[in-house]
Amino acid sequence: PSEEKRISMFPMDYEEFRWALGDTSTIPLLKKLWEEKKSFGDDLNRQLIKDFRLYMLIGGMPQAVKTYIETNNFRKVDEVKRDILNLYEDDFLKIDSTGRAKILFNAIPSQLEKNASRYQVSSVLENTRAENILELISEMESSKTVLIAYNSNDPNTGLSKTKNLEKFKMFVCDTGLFTTMIFKDKDFTDNIIYEKLLFDKLESNLGYLYENVVAQELLAHGFDELYYYNSKKMGELDFILEYDGNVFPVEVKSGKDYSRHRALNNILTCPEYDIPQAVVLCNNNFEVKDNVIYVPIYMMMFLQKEREIDMQFHLDLNGL
Repeated sequence: PSEEKRISMFPMDYEEFRWALGDTSTIPLLKKLWEEKKSFGDDLNRQLIKDFRLYMLIGGMPQAVKTYIETNNFRKVDEVKRDILNLYEDDFLKIDSTGRAKILFNAIPSQLEKNASRYQVSSVLENTRAENILELISEMESSKTVLIAYNSNDPNTGLSKTKNLEKFKMFVCDTGLFTTMIFKDKDFTDNIIYEKLLFDKLESNLGYLYENVVAQELLAHGFDELYYYNSKKMGELDFILEYDGNVFPVEVKSGKDYSRHRALNNILTCPEYDIPQAVVLCNNNFEVKDNVIYVPIYMMMFLQKEREIDMQFHLDLNGL
């Protein structure tokens, strides 16, 4: 016991997913492009976005990845993920025999689709407010099946000091599982759903799918707690990160109109907060406009504490 060390385990992140596919060249390429901080060929960017969407569809659960490698069949991958989700539901009943945890979990897609400022517990569990189930939410978070981003509206005083336990957003631990949950009530037919998602042909606005994968990657790369910002005056930011006492806003854009971000502009121009820079994760090429850095979403793995790159972005802007 004196030599025992606990470590947190996560689904395979994007880098590990590429390794599993036998690809050892993509990540070094992305790291080089990141370090250069300049745009590159649009054809290459489109291919890299497509590769990343494959990860979003399959996810990082080892059995799902293994099935994809062996069969190259999205239907079989989906069946594996549905089995995992069924096991999760069984485990939720062990956490809470009333079934509330299971209901809260299954409502994650519909809650995120509403684009509300928080998870609306009362709309999922009748006559129940978030303040009444804080312990249950904590147990679900501890189970590592869900990811929680807490609301924090005062970046100046430290995010952990101002987080509101009653205002939160809930994500699924693995985006591949989340993709299956979105269409869980529909019969999987001839891989159509997966193919449309892969080639960006699905009509639905899947911005919340992008938010889920960002939450998953951030947690896997050193950000132990996730936060988001929302106020009537400023608007809402998808994520706000904290590193060495500094605040770093992150917006997630899944559509073509990635340059519109009113809340982000409000925060950056607020003298009270004095935030020098922000990142927008999107499908577009690498670009810098004023104090906003537009980063292809497949590069978000480099927003991590260990490499000390994220908060030093502004130090390199003069060289662009």
